[in-house]
Amino acid sequence: MHTLTAGIDVVVDQCSRPGRACLLLIAMVAGLFAATPAVHAYPIDAYESTGIGRLEVMSRIENGTLKGRKQPKGALLTTEEVDIRLTGYKDMELPPVDAAFKQQIEGLLGGYVSRYGVSVLDLSDMDNPRYAEVNGNVARNPGSVGKIVVALGIFQALADLYPDDLEARWRIMRDTEIIADEFIISDSHTVRMWDREDEKLIRRPLAVDDRGSMFEFLDWMASPSSNAAAATLTKHGMLLTRFGVDYPVSETMSKDYFANTPRAELTDQLAKFIQSPVTRNGLDLAQIRQGSFFTRTGKRKVQGTSSYATSRSLMEMTLKMEQGLFVDEFSSREMKRLLYVTERRIRYASAPALASSAVYFKSGSLYKCEPEPDFVCKKYHGNVRNFMNSVAIVESPAGERKLHYIVTLMSNVLRRNSAVDHQTFATRLHRLIEAHHKPRLEKESAPAAAAPVATPAPVAGESTTH
Repeated sequence: MHTLTAGIDVVVDQCSRPGRACLLLIAMVAGLFAATPAVHAYPIDAYESTGIGRLEVMSRIENGTLKGRKQPKGALLTTEEVDIRLTGYKDMELPPVDAAFKQQIEGLLGGYVSRYGVSVLDLSDMDNPRYAEVNGNVARNPGSVGKIVVALGIFQALADLYPDDLEARWRIMRDTEIIADEFIISDSHTVRMWDREDEKLIRRPLAVDDRGSMFEFLDWMASPSSNAAAATLTKHGMLLTRFGVDYPVSETMSKDYFANTPRAELTDQLAKFIQSPVTRNGLDLAQIRQGSFFTRTGKRKVQGTSSYATSRSLMEMTLKMEQGLFVDEFSSREMKRLLYVTERRIRYASAPALASSAVYFKSGSLYKCEPEPDFVCKKYHGNVRNFMNSVAIVESPAGERKLHYIVTLMSNVLRRNSAVDHQTFATRLHRLIEAHHKPRLEKESAPAAAAPVATPAPVAGESTTH
């Protein structure tokens, strides 16, 4: 979620018997969602192949046929240029912690080291990859970062049904029309819908009866982090794993399934969709789990469980995606493209140092305040909890990848602007990695020394003086 780690739904999780105080807190969180900035993903040249409407808008802004804010260089890679980079290193595991690198990371965190969980994998020199982690096994609610696990469930279900038919998987994502229903309640994240006929870009929260392809719902979940889209995809993931090749099913069959299936069976089906793929893809369910829907209505209809992750488990997950091991290479590649930031950058991704970089990014936050003398509660400044989570792959400069690294960052620094703190850390880490690789890159870019020119031997009888 863009505010409050799992936003309203995490608050609901923690109010097992909602009373007036909890309802007031939920209302406060809902109001804050409306002011949240959006971040959008997927390469902007991909409208024709995906059917994601907002990509046509982005493409036309870039070519000048529509007015709007153009993107930084780092957001302009084509679909073909956005790819998984470690398919030749499928056996790679996280290296041992580099003590010197870890000490440098701790230095970036200053006096707040104990409030962070950080993992950094520097892949810029594949002959000498470096890894550092600080409090890497401290678990917290992942918030919207858990939506990557929802995407994993969708891609795993499609691969199970159509293991050798990529076109069938693509057809389901591109051509299946999904209709938003009560599962979306409640969410105030705005999404971008393109009315192609009237050439009108619509920005608003998803509403009951809104329609879109599965690909559009994936984009709405991954980019503006719509809870409504995530809940809808979780519902359809359950239908996909329950009905198999008969999916998509009719609205009547869908309603009947959720209305008349025993609650315990629905809970098991949710776990099959959203938890089984975690272990099947080599991750530890004791370290990373998305346990429930992202909306209050979804949680009411299908009982789930708690959600958590560590910075190390998020790093392992992201590494597998980059290796093409998240389900398979097709799925890994499409999930990475869904994370490619192609509009307004926020939080970690908004660091000015990353403007020319390709950034693949997901974040989530949760803060809570209580009365305290001389303290004013503001967004991302919680004094009870102030969670902020970021997952990012950075390729810099975009298209050249002189630097290539993954960072997962989970923090709980009270009374500070956690969004700005993550942005600041992003700049400092980027400069640190730049400095480390500068000598190697300068050496590699230096022109080769000219070979000495051999002096021809004199011809017999020819003078060598002039």
